[in-house]
Amino acid sequence: MNQAKFPTETAGKVITCRAAIAWTSNAPLSIEEVEVDPPKTGEVRIKVISSGICGTDNHILDGTFKTPLPAILGHEGAGIVESIGEDVNSVKPGDKVLLIALPQCRKCDSCLHAKGNCCLKEDIFSPVGLMLDGTTRFTCRGRKVHNAFGTSTFTEYTVMHEISVVKIDDDAPMENVCILACGFPTGYGAAVNTGQVTPGSTCVVFGLGGVGSAVVLGCKAAGASRIIGIDINEGKFEKAKAFGVTDCLNPRNFKKPIQQVVMEMTEYGADFTFEAIGTIDTMVAALESCNMSYGVCVIIGVAPAKSQLSFDPMKLLSGRTLKGSLIGEYKIRDNIPLLVDDYMKKKIDVDSLITHKLPFVKINEGFELLQSGKCIRCILLF
Repeated sequence: MNQAKFPTETAGKVITCRAAIAWTSNAPLSIEEVEVDPPKTGEVRIKVISSGICGTDNHILDGTFKTPLPAILGHEGAGIVESIGEDVNSVKPGDKVLLIALPQCRKCDSCLHAKGNCCLKEDIFSPVGLMLDGTTRFTCRGRKVHNAFGTSTFTEYTVMHEISVVKIDDDAPMENVCILACGFPTGYGAAVNTGQVTPGSTCVVFGLGGVGSAVVLGCKAAGASRIIGIDINEGKFEKAKAFGVTDCLNPRNFKKPIQQVVMEMTEYGADFTFEAIGTIDTMVAALESCNMSYGVCVIIGVAPAKSQLSFDPMKLLSGRTLKGSLIGEYKIRDNIPLLVDDYMKKKIDVDSLITHKLPFVKINEGFELLQSGKCIRCILLF
């Protein structure tokens, strides 16, 4: 849909539409009618076309990740710009865009650093669920509703800051490309950017969901010769092997800790390990699975609120490296459009990660698929 064809009669007006609201944790999302305010200065209002369901959304729903409620969740989206506020220069109505939780203001310490990508205007690590001016653009039943990470994609229309909106190729397939807003770059970038996997290396991936599967694709693209996939759901093993996993392990099938199994399989430990689950136990297991002298362990999973990572510091003294990775270390406005270009040129495989597509109104079924481990990535279509 180009700019000329995009309706403009809603610009500057409140839009009433449907959204899935999390009124409280440990309860299904509720499809409600909401009012979405026009964008203010530096903001963009977007018609959402597709949205992935990410594990972090599920962590909010089950209460392990704390964010202000009620809220409209969702942070992996693709859409079309409906209208823009003042001083918005990078996108215009009719543009196809990705909706990304991590901004790139291009002005803060992190954005100005060559490697930094954790923009200081993020609302991820201590979320307040509000726009930068301290207000929200969503109202339901006369009550103000928070956003999620400045994104909120579980709604037909959302408002975001320009610094979190990424213009993409006009020919990009909107029903699939949303996964490039979070799941794919988070995993793929953890392998090629953060871990910097080397040809001929041995890698271990803890968790074979959407992000873990993207890690596998990144390890394979980087030339890893052995990729060990670890998951308690053996239903994921066939798909994992198609992505490039050479060995599949279910920790419940062993009487010893899985890190000991990995050490025995690899003799000295893996060159690279990746944790894409989000529990303290699997993070420690990932660290202890990599080579004591030169192994690199990358943490991607989101741990429960207020948890603490505890391990023997001698594990690092010997030479191991423990790293974290956020959206694969990509500077979102600079790098994600290039990733979309690679997708369009079929240089990277994104579509195979999508195992289910559902209409937006079946969002709770999508979460059930995620919780049951029956899907790699479920996409909601609006």
